[in-house]
Amino acid sequence: MTDHKLRPMMEADLEQVLAWRNHPDVRRYMYTTHEIGLEEHRAWFARASENPAVHLLIYEHRGQASGFVNITLGRSPTVADWGFYLSPDAERGTGRSLGKEALTYAFEELCLHKVCGQALGFNERSIAFHTALGFTEEGRLRDQHFDGAEYHDVVCFGLLDHEWRVKVKELNNE
Repeated sequence: MTDHKLRPMMEADLEQVLAWRNHPDVRRYMYTTHEIGLEEHRAWFARASENPAVHLLIYEHRGQASGFVNITLGRSPTVADWGFYLSPDAERGTGRSLGKEALTYAFEELCLHKVCGQALGFNERSIAFHTALGFTEEGRLRDQHFDGAEYHDVVCFGLLDHEWRVKVKELNNE
């Protein structure tokens, strides 16, 4: 048995995912930084669950739910955006494993051509994470996001299927 896997998010996961999302260490890197209530969270989950273009996933590490991944198809059925976050108490190194599992799912299960990601310009860890997984910085939207107090750049990333196939081999050999 593998010590990590992805599975579909279920209604039973809602409160745990909400607690992760509302944690200050996660929330400060989101576009929406207010504390989300359970009803708002339930409504989001209901809408997303009905949308076949949205894949909500739970990352399990050693049998414990440790992270959340959202893969959303866009205008093209082979290009998607992704978002993710870890449990605030996930052990060090869990993020890389989550990234590998999520991207393998995206390219092998969903047969995507490209996965796109974004990070707020001050989120140096997310920028480094995308780069470490093989993403290419495709642009920087200057002062694109206003958080209620100041404007922030948004860094845009892209990873193509053939790039991932090379990168995953490299990651597996580390």
